[in-house]
Amino acid sequence: MRGPGGAAEPGGSERPADDAGGKQQVLDARLLPAALVCWLVTIAAVGSGWVAGAGAAIGLAVVALVSWMLLWMGIAARGERYRVVVTTVLGAAVLGAGFGLAGAWREYQVSTHPLRGVPDEASVHVVITPGDDPKPVRGSGSGRGRLWVVRAELREFRYRDSVLRAGGAVVVLAAGPRWGELIPGQSIEFRARTAPPRQHDLTVVTLRPVGAPAPAGPLPWWQALAAGVRSDLSTVAEAALEPEAAGLLPALVVGDTSGLSDQLHEDFVASGLQHLCVVSGANFSILMTVALAVTRMLTCGPRMSFVVTGAALVFFVIIARPDPSVLRAAAMGSVTLLALITGRRRQALPALCAAVIGLLLIWPELAVQAGFALSVLATGALLLLAPSWADYLRDRGWWRLPAELVAVAAAAFVVTTPITIALSGQLSLVAVAANILVAPVIAPITVLGATAAVVATCWYPLAELILRATGPPLWWLLTVATEAAAVPGAVITVPGGAPGGLSAALLVAAGIPALRLPGVRRLVLAVALGVLAAYLLRTRWFPG
Repeated sequence: MRGPGGAAEPGGSERPADDAGGKQQVLDARLLPAALVCWLVTIAAVGSGWVAGAGAAIGLAVVALVSWMLLWMGIAARGERYRVVVTTVLGAAVLGAGFGLAGAWREYQVSTHPLRGVPDEASVHVVITPGDDPKPVRGSGSGRGRLWVVRAELREFRYRDSVLRAGGAVVVLAAGPRWGELIPGQSIEFRARTAPPRQHDLTVVTLRPVGAPAPAGPLPWWQALAAGVRSDLSTVAEAALEPEAAGLLPALVVGDTSGLSDQLHEDFVASGLQHLCVVSGANFSILMTVALAVTRMLTCGPRMSFVVTGAALVFFVIIARPDPSVLRAAAMGSVTLLALITGRRRQALPALCAAVIGLLLIWPELAVQAGFALSVLATGALLLLAPSWADYLRDRGWWRLPAELVAVAAAAFVVTTPITIALSGQLSLVAVAANILVAPVIAPITVLGATAAVVATCWYPLAELILRATGPPLWWLLTVATEAAAVPGAVITVPGGAPGGLSAALLVAAGIPALRLPGVRRLVLAVALGVLAAYLLRTRWFPG
């Protein structure tokens, strides 16, 4: 949609998209209802119990039956619009019913797991396989007293005289440096006390160890490869960079936050840059774009380019750990890259919806994880909102690069704000500005860091030389994060939880379409300037 003078209006995912040939096409949203229904019914099954999931599946089965009867009776043949609507509803209901039954079955298996029958605080001997690197509990101290969270897959457990081989996800909450040194894929055994899971995410129990872990199996070759590359990267970074930069680089490149100090982590959270310290779709998009550029420079054909890019994708997944969160990021990054390469936003939304459906089919627990929602919403904003917002700014005389930087940062911030508020009850007022300022250095850091990680496996001096080139970009990133976090009032407290998140979501849902109206834009600008003036008066000129 266009505003006065033919300028593109911000906020419209309905804005016609240009395909590679320049022809305008509307977005294909036929798969969107199915993705939303599958997501919601999986949330019901995983978060509320298998009874809720089964009930939702039965309800959707009834809707599917009614839709099929309408098609069979020819009522939907009154027009093309009727047929498309009924067919879309039928497909969404059928998929949703299947996902509801699958989610209910998975939740039923967890609720009836033998380990759930063990009394709380009972001592059991378990064998587990960690699926991800141990995560430190921020603010829990350091050294022997520091707490670690380990997500793992249960292999077997022994309670009293019974030994049962049973799978299922478990969470280990342990203290001590040895728990922070665990390697994903390396099976371990130890004694622990059981406790109910803290979240409804298909976790069987929480385990609190009462003894040290001991190896219980060989380490898979791919996990050994990943551990070696990550260790080499950390070693080279410590030799080539300042301490803070050396701890930050592995977090930016492969998601290794073990070297990140608590203070720096708090600064990144306050400045709205914490998403950079986890493996995201942006990492995959950047690296796959570089791989494609290299193949094109070498005049490789389409098949060879596809093979090289796919190999780069698989290799990075292995290095970053092939857990659900990394595979989710790989899927989101692939969707973003597909839209950027083809220039066809029409295909971007169906690809995103298909990725959501596929990920939930394999890992239904993602439906209730905040990281999954943030990733999907941010990817959707980059594909649907950011291009039209950038076009609007360019029609107002902005240069292309600043227009795209502002549009991307603002779109991602707006759509993820409701979840951030619901989780933390806080809102970073400097997040958009901080993300705009650091955006130009993220790609160089990622590419140089990934290159150094590969080179370090065979030649440390060259890897150190490569990492020295990341010094200035890392300095800029650290400076922006610390200075933005130090701004008075950088983070404000707002009502959190479900009410706060829902209120913010309603405001965003109403605000994006309303921004198409010139009067609303002027009002929002006036309010923003008034708030900024009051903020400066309170914090700068008349503090306290």
